[in-house]
Amino acid sequence: MNPLLDNPFWNALAGAQARHACGTDGARRFARGFSPILAFADAEQPSFAGLDAFCSAGERFHCDAWPGAAPAGWRIEHEAPISQMVWHASLPPLAANESAAVRLGAGSADLMLELADATRPGPFGPRTPELGEYWGIFDGERLVAMAGERLHLPGFREISGVCTRAGYTGRGYARQLVALLVARQLARGETPFLHVARDNRRARDLYTHLGFAQRRETAVRVLVNIN
Repeated sequence: MNPLLDNPFWNALAGAQARHACGTDGARRFARGFSPILAFADAEQPSFAGLDAFCSAGERFHCDAWPGAAPAGWRIEHEAPISQMVWHASLPPLAANESAAVRLGAGSADLMLELADATRPGPFGPRTPELGEYWGIFDGERLVAMAGERLHLPGFREISGVCTRAGYTGRGYARQLVALLVARQLARGETPFLHVARDNRRARDLYTHLGFAQRRETAVRVLVNIN
Protein backbone atom coordinates (compact mmCIF):
# COMPACT_ATOMS: atom_id res chain seq x y z
CA MET A 1 0.00 0.00 0.00
CA ASN A 2 1.16 3.52 -0.79
CA PRO A 3 3.38 4.92 2.03
CA LEU A 4 1.57 8.27 1.76
CA LEU A 5 -1.07 6.69 4.00
CA ASP A 6 1.50 6.15 6.76
CA ASN A 7 1.35 9.88 7.53
CA PRO A 8 -1.70 11.09 5.58
CA PHE A 9 -2.37 14.31 7.46
CA TRP A 10 1.14 15.66 6.92
CA ASN A 11 1.27 14.49 3.31
CA ALA A 12 -2.02 16.27 2.59
CA LEU A 13 -1.19 19.51 4.44
CA ALA A 14 2.29 19.71 2.93
CA GLY A 15 1.12 18.56 -0.50
CA ALA A 16 -2.17 18.82 -2.38
CA GLN A 17 -3.86 20.84 0.36
CA ALA A 18 -0.96 23.12 1.28
CA ARG A 19 -3.02 26.13 0.18
CA HIS A 20 -5.43 25.38 3.02
CA ALA A 21 -2.67 25.05 5.62
CA CYS A 22 0.06 26.99 7.40
CA GLY A 23 3.01 26.17 9.62
CA THR A 24 6.67 25.23 9.48
CA ASP A 25 8.89 22.72 7.71
CA GLY A 26 8.19 20.20 10.46
CA ALA A 27 4.62 20.95 11.54
CA ARG A 28 1.51 22.24 9.79
CA ARG A 29 -2.12 22.87 10.60
CA PHE A 30 -5.22 23.46 8.58
CA ALA A 31 -5.80 27.20 8.41
CA ARG A 32 -8.32 28.66 10.83
CA GLY A 33 -11.87 27.86 9.86
CA PHE A 34 -11.01 24.40 8.52
CA SER A 35 -10.84 21.23 10.62
CA PRO A 36 -8.59 21.86 13.67
CA ILE A 37 -5.88 19.34 12.81
CA LEU A 38 -2.11 19.36 13.38
CA ALA A 39 0.31 17.21 11.41
CA PHE A 40 4.05 16.58 11.66
CA ALA A 41 6.68 15.61 9.11
CA ASP A 42 8.08 13.11 11.63
CA ALA A 43 5.05 11.59 13.34
CA GLU A 44 7.23 9.78 15.88
CA GLN A 45 9.19 12.87 16.94
CA PRO A 46 6.90 15.85 16.31
CA SER A 47 8.46 19.27 16.06
CA PHE A 48 6.41 21.92 17.83
CA ALA A 49 9.09 24.58 17.32
CA GLY A 50 7.66 27.66 15.68
CA LEU A 51 4.01 26.63 15.93
CA ASP A 52 3.18 29.44 18.36
CA ALA A 53 3.03 31.85 15.43
CA PHE A 54 0.21 29.79 13.89
CA CYS A 55 -1.73 28.66 16.99
CA SER A 56 -3.58 30.71 19.58
CA ALA A 57 -3.82 30.01 23.30
CA GLY A 58 -6.80 27.80 24.07
CA GLU A 59 -7.07 26.29 20.58
CA ARG A 60 -7.74 22.56 20.45
CA PHE A 61 -6.28 20.34 17.75
CA HIS A 62 -6.56 16.70 16.72
CA CYS A 63 -3.43 14.89 15.59
CA ASP A 64 -1.93 11.43 15.24
CA ALA A 65 -0.44 10.39 18.56
CA TRP A 66 3.23 9.93 19.26
CA PRO A 67 5.07 8.28 22.18
CA GLY A 68 5.69 10.40 25.24
CA ALA A 69 4.34 13.40 27.05
CA ALA A 70 3.12 16.68 25.61
CA PRO A 71 5.78 19.35 25.03
CA ALA A 72 5.95 22.54 27.06
CA GLY A 73 3.06 24.85 26.30
CA TRP A 74 0.67 22.05 25.31
CA ARG A 75 -1.68 19.74 27.19
CA ILE A 76 -3.01 16.36 26.10
CA GLU A 77 -6.75 16.48 26.72
CA HIS A 78 -7.79 13.15 25.26
CA GLU A 79 -6.37 10.12 23.45
CA ALA A 80 -8.19 7.30 21.69
CA PRO A 81 -7.33 4.53 19.20
CA ILE A 82 -8.53 4.92 15.62
CA SER A 83 -8.52 2.63 12.60
CA GLN A 84 -7.46 3.69 9.14
CA MET A 85 -9.55 1.80 6.59
CA VAL A 86 -8.95 1.66 2.83
CA TRP A 87 -11.31 0.63 0.03
CA HIS A 88 -10.48 -2.79 -1.41
CA ALA A 89 -13.65 -3.88 -3.22
CA SER A 90 -15.34 -3.20 -6.53
CA LEU A 91 -17.97 -0.53 -7.15
CA PRO A 92 -20.41 -0.43 -4.20
CA PRO A 93 -24.13 -1.00 -4.80
CA LEU A 94 -26.12 2.22 -4.54
CA ALA A 95 -29.47 2.35 -2.80
CA ALA A 96 -32.66 2.51 -4.81
CA ASN A 97 -33.40 5.89 -3.21
CA GLU A 98 -29.98 7.35 -3.92
CA SER A 99 -31.66 10.36 -5.52
CA ALA A 100 -32.52 11.51 -2.00
CA ALA A 101 -28.90 12.62 -1.58
CA VAL A 102 -28.28 16.29 -2.33
CA ARG A 103 -24.94 17.92 -3.16
CA LEU A 104 -24.28 20.47 -0.40
CA GLY A 105 -22.87 23.84 -1.34
CA ALA A 106 -21.95 27.11 0.33
CA GLY A 107 -25.61 27.82 1.03
CA SER A 108 -25.75 24.80 3.33
CA ALA A 109 -22.65 25.70 5.38
CA ASP A 110 -24.59 26.75 8.50
CA LEU A 111 -26.76 23.62 8.36
CA MET A 112 -23.68 21.41 8.03
CA LEU A 113 -21.92 23.06 10.95
CA GLU A 114 -25.04 22.72 13.10
CA LEU A 115 -25.33 19.02 12.27
CA ALA A 116 -21.63 18.47 13.01
CA ASP A 117 -22.01 20.25 16.36
CA ALA A 118 -25.00 18.04 17.20
CA THR A 119 -23.42 14.72 16.19
CA ARG A 120 -19.65 15.20 16.71
CA PRO A 121 -18.34 13.18 13.73
CA GLY A 122 -14.80 14.45 14.33
CA PRO A 123 -12.94 17.74 13.90
CA PHE A 124 -15.06 20.02 11.73
CA GLY A 125 -14.97 23.73 11.00
CA PRO A 126 -17.09 26.19 9.02
CA ARG A 127 -14.71 25.94 6.03
CA THR A 128 -14.27 22.16 6.14
CA PRO A 129 -16.79 21.67 3.28
CA GLU A 130 -14.36 23.53 1.00
CA LEU A 131 -12.00 20.52 1.19
CA GLY A 132 -14.11 18.34 -1.09
CA GLU A 133 -17.58 17.19 -2.03
CA TYR A 134 -20.27 16.99 0.64
CA TRP A 135 -23.60 15.26 0.23
CA GLY A 136 -26.58 15.28 2.56
CA ILE A 137 -30.10 14.06 3.13
CA PHE A 138 -32.89 16.40 4.22
CA ASP A 139 -36.15 15.96 6.06
CA GLY A 140 -37.98 19.00 4.78
CA GLU A 141 -35.65 21.92 5.45
CA ARG A 142 -33.69 20.03 8.10
CA LEU A 143 -30.33 18.43 7.25
CA VAL A 144 -30.42 15.02 8.95
CA ALA A 145 -27.38 13.22 7.52
CA MET A 146 -24.19 14.07 5.62
CA ALA A 147 -20.84 12.75 4.50
CA GLY A 148 -17.98 14.35 2.63
CA GLU A 149 -14.30 14.52 1.80
CA ARG A 150 -11.39 15.91 3.79
CA LEU A 151 -7.80 14.80 3.05
CA HIS A 152 -6.58 14.70 -0.54
CA LEU A 153 -3.47 12.73 -1.44
CA PRO A 154 -2.21 11.73 -4.89
CA GLY A 155 -4.44 8.80 -5.83
CA PHE A 156 -6.37 8.83 -2.54
CA ARG A 157 -9.31 10.74 -1.10
CA GLU A 158 -10.52 10.57 2.50
CA ILE A 159 -14.19 10.20 3.39
CA SER A 160 -15.02 12.15 6.52
CA GLY A 161 -17.76 13.99 8.40
CA VAL A 162 -20.12 11.00 8.23
CA CYS A 163 -22.98 11.65 10.63
CA THR A 164 -26.71 11.16 11.15
CA ARG A 165 -28.93 13.18 13.45
CA ALA A 166 -30.44 11.45 16.49
CA GLY A 167 -33.85 10.04 15.61
CA TYR A 168 -32.82 9.33 12.00
CA THR A 169 -30.32 6.52 12.53
CA GLY A 170 -31.05 3.03 11.29
CA ARG A 171 -32.47 4.23 7.97
CA GLY A 172 -29.36 3.54 5.90
CA TYR A 173 -28.46 7.18 5.33
CA ALA A 174 -24.76 6.80 6.21
CA ARG A 175 -24.43 3.72 4.01
CA GLN A 176 -26.12 5.55 1.13
CA LEU A 177 -23.93 8.64 1.38
CA VAL A 178 -20.66 6.77 1.82
CA ALA A 179 -21.47 4.46 -1.12
CA LEU A 180 -22.20 7.51 -3.26
CA LEU A 181 -18.88 9.14 -2.38
CA VAL A 182 -16.98 5.90 -2.97
CA ALA A 183 -18.54 5.53 -6.43
CA ARG A 184 -17.64 9.10 -7.36
CA GLN A 185 -14.07 8.75 -6.10
CA LEU A 186 -13.53 5.49 -7.94
CA ALA A 187 -14.84 7.13 -11.10
CA ARG A 188 -12.12 9.79 -10.67
CA GLY A 189 -9.44 7.12 -10.29
CA GLU A 190 -9.04 7.73 -6.55
CA THR A 191 -8.90 5.12 -3.79
CA PRO A 192 -11.21 5.97 -0.87
CA PHE A 193 -9.97 5.76 2.71
CA LEU A 194 -11.25 6.90 6.08
CA HIS A 195 -10.58 7.00 9.81
CA VAL A 196 -12.96 5.65 12.44
CA ALA A 197 -12.76 5.29 16.22
CA ARG A 198 -11.92 1.74 17.24
CA ASP A 199 -14.80 1.64 19.73
CA ASN A 200 -17.35 2.76 17.13
CA ARG A 201 -18.30 -0.82 16.28
CA ARG A 202 -21.43 0.14 14.36
CA ALA A 203 -19.51 2.39 11.96
CA ARG A 204 -16.65 -0.11 11.59
CA ASP A 205 -19.11 -2.86 10.69
CA LEU A 206 -20.80 -0.59 8.13
CA TYR A 207 -17.53 0.31 6.44
CA THR A 208 -16.37 -3.30 6.39
CA HIS A 209 -19.66 -4.41 4.86
CA LEU A 210 -19.37 -1.74 2.18
CA GLY A 211 -15.86 -2.80 1.14
CA PHE A 212 -13.29 -1.09 3.40
CA ALA A 213 -10.53 -3.03 5.13
CA GLN A 214 -8.42 -1.95 8.08
CA ARG A 215 -4.91 -0.94 7.05
CA ARG A 216 -3.47 0.15 10.38
CA GLU A 217 -4.40 1.28 13.85
CA THR A 218 -3.03 4.42 15.39
CA ALA A 219 -4.22 6.89 18.00
CA VAL A 220 -5.56 10.39 17.89
CA ARG A 221 -4.76 12.96 20.52
CA VAL A 222 -6.65 16.13 21.30
CA LEU A 223 -4.07 18.80 22.21
CA VAL A 224 -4.72 22.18 23.80
CA ASN A 225 -2.33 25.09 23.29
CA ILE A 226 -1.75 26.56 26.76
CA ASN A 227 0.92 29.11 25.78
